Amino acid sequence: MSRMRILLDLDACTGHGRCYSLAPKVFGSDDLGHCELLLAEPPEELRESARRAVATCPEGALTIQETA
Repeated sequence: MSRMRILLDLDACTGHGRCYSLAPKVFGSDDLGHCELLLAEPPEELRESARRAVATCPEGALTIQETA
């Protein structure tokens, strides 16, 4: 099984909230509405929603690393 790791660039996040709207079990928000990473290595059943959330981040503050 492959391993997924999500990376967050806090300096790039401006708080659009798409990540935690699309994958609320993976991402949360701080007091200012900026992204908080709840699961850096999400389980298989949350990976598709995490991929969608990462792909829609307008600042590119989120990236995914996948390894075999």
